[in-house]
Amino acid sequence: MQIMKVDPRALKENPDRMRQSKSSPQADALMLATIKAVGIVQPPVVAPETDGGNGYIIDAGHRRVRLAIAAGLEEIEILVVDAANDNGAMRSMVENSVREALNPVDQWRGIERLVALGWTEEAIAVALALPVRQIRKLRLLANVLPAMLEKMALGDMPNEQQLRVIAAAGQVDQKEVWKAHKPKKGDTAPWWQIANALTKKRMYAKDASFGDDLAEAYGIEWVEDLFAPADQDGRYTTNVEGFLGAQHEWMINNLPRKGAIVEVNSWGQPELPKKAAQVYGKPSKSDHAALYLDRDG
Repeated sequence: MQIMKVDPRALKENPDRMRQSKSSPQADALMLATIKAVGIVQPPVVAPETDGGNGYIIDAGHRRVRLAIAAGLEEIEILVVDAANDNGAMRSMVENSVREALNPVDQWRGIERLVALGWTEEAIAVALALPVRQIRKLRLLANVLPAMLEKMALGDMPNEQQLRVIAAAGQVDQKEVWKAHKPKKGDTAPWWQIANALTKKRMYAKDASFGDDLAEAYGIEWVEDLFAPADQDGRYTTNVEGFLGAQHEWMINNLPRKGAIVEVNSWGQPELPKKAAQVYGKPSKSDHAALYLDRDG
């Protein structure tokens, strides 16, 4: 690791740089004024080219280099480090995360690049001092329509609940809903309307009486709700018909002695047989048991 001086114009852009979203004109103007007044306080980090060239590739500090050129500086100090086998992907992400909070879209892009380079979610979490659960949440952005991602990258983010709903929806549905609710230039996106339009009823594994055999028979695939509390079973399915079918079959197979399955009315309450009355308290030997499915299955 060494400090040296070079012409900033000789430094090469790193295609794997962490921060892809553009900084605001106000932030650029402030940094440009600072560079003109006192120069670059923190030298950009560079690494030697690994493809046979004798130049240097920027690992961290693309914005500082760009604005140094804009300020007309002929020479700047750089910090030269050994080339990394991931093209500086993790080093760039850590440096940017510590210097200034990355928006979630840039974080996700960086994580996906590290995964492609062979990093596991657990290793990324350790390196960035983040919970694995947070890494998995950010990876949900891979399921978001690119047009929505562009909006989010500008800092216009939905809340976690809304993001969960959007990411769980198919691309075709997202495209139709975005077309109907796309904001005008300069306006924020109506994320609550978008999420509401994409909301599908969920049936939760914690409410299921049936086991894996009936789940498989009815085509139920559990999806982990990454936004649920970590100590709770947040698995769910949007296969409502399959869930209710599996629950109903379980009830048939597990009816108690003197038991019956009853229907529910439009208010979700059980319709008891004629002359039957609901018993409160401890049942007697002559009482019968009625099983029914409520609105949550």
